[in-house]
Amino acid sequence: MPQNEVIKDLNLDEYKYDFITEGKPVFRAEKGLNEEVVRQISQHKGEPEWMLEFRLKALKIYQKKPMPTWGGDLSGLEDVLDEIYFYVRPQDRMGHTWDEVPQEIKDTFEKLGIPEAERKILAGVGAQYESEMVYHSLREEWTKKGVIFDSIEDGLKNHPELFREHFATVIPPQDNKFAAMNSAVWSGGSFVYIPPGVKLETPLQAYFRVNQERMGQFERTIIIVDEGANAHYIEGCTAPVYSTESFHSGVIEIVVKKNARFRYTTIQNWSNNMYNLVTQRAMVHEGGHMEWLDGNLGSKLTMKYPSCYLVGEHAHGEILSIAYAGDGQHQDTGGKVVHAAPYTTSSIVSKSISKGHGRSSYRGLLKVYEGAHHARSNVECDALLISDTSRTDTYPYIEIEENDANVGHEASVSKIGEEQLFYLKSRGISESEAMAMIIRGFIEPIAKELPLEYAVELNRLIELEMEGSVG
Repeated sequence: MPQNEVIKDLNLDEYKYDFITEGKPVFRAEKGLNEEVVRQISQHKGEPEWMLEFRLKALKIYQKKPMPTWGGDLSGLEDVLDEIYFYVRPQDRMGHTWDEVPQEIKDTFEKLGIPEAERKILAGVGAQYESEMVYHSLREEWTKKGVIFDSIEDGLKNHPELFREHFATVIPPQDNKFAAMNSAVWSGGSFVYIPPGVKLETPLQAYFRVNQERMGQFERTIIIVDEGANAHYIEGCTAPVYSTESFHSGVIEIVVKKNARFRYTTIQNWSNNMYNLVTQRAMVHEGGHMEWLDGNLGSKLTMKYPSCYLVGEHAHGEILSIAYAGDGQHQDTGGKVVHAAPYTTSSIVSKSISKGHGRSSYRGLLKVYEGAHHARSNVECDALLISDTSRTDTYPYIEIEENDANVGHEASVSKIGEEQLFYLKSRGISESEAMAMIIRGFIEPIAKELPLEYAVELNRLIELEMEGSVG
């Protein structure tokens, strides 16, 4: 069939990171989540008492909050959570040079292109394996300018005042059930601070790998971009395929201060046995500019909605999202923008592709508070169905409390049409290549923004699982 041929040609369903590295962790907590597991995590990290108290309070919030009934199907998740390991420590300490990383872990990241990418163009690299960052480095030129790029644990130890000032202020435990879970068991992630006026010409990169079966990963990242600063952070994720299910629930908190600019790029390529439930939010102050570039290509279920809270005048938020849902996948993605100050602007562009029995959903919120006069925003969500059994849904929420606001929304759902195919075939193009060209054209507005030039491992990851179809 032509559809099958084009999918094969584009490698949409080929998962390239299904390798498993043998290695014995130095510690692994018992299965499931309870107070003892939380205490063990805090003890292994040598945390101050206030952090343990924070974790235990968050655990109680998690236990009281009901499982969400909207979004994807979470009916089997509680059984999964009883069987996963919430904390696995792969080594005793984090390496700051590649030679310090254990060989079996190095082998994994070498296959993924690290540290090859770092040697080429990246400003700094962090690599997380299971529950901990195993490697973190920052180029000396940026260290001298006051840039901080630490693991989240080192951020707490080395910069306690700055850490405590911002930790859990953008996303508190009360925000949602899985933010509370992350707050109780967070482990790994990055702590980033860009000083006033500093502009990183090259991006920072973090990479997350789940290797063990029945594994839960709960990284937490805090990024503070000070006044007039400019930076870009790239995150990539993979996991091998097991017959049992795994779980990932990260929290990303970003503060963009006055006249600062920041871009956060996520390329998620989890295996199809992964539940991926993530909370990402940026607080954007006066004249600040925040961009989310969000790629969702793997997992069993993804629920992820990057958010911008525009709290200062002339702040700008932008969300570019692309999702691919193949057989057995549900990508419930989108974005959220809150206009809470005058003269703020925003844009959400979402593209999704569904194939086989895959399902993609756009879920977004655009809110303009009273007093946020002269706010301007536009939302665009487009879906492409490339089989008769695939499904797409759109759940846009628009709440406007201010009369002086300009808001637009448009959505489209389309199939690859016979007329399009006929036209291209009449020009001597094969049917499978014609379909490939149509798909490339559909994703081009977002694909052209992907930072393919920055890192070898992203080239392997991204391609939107389509050989030669981006760039």
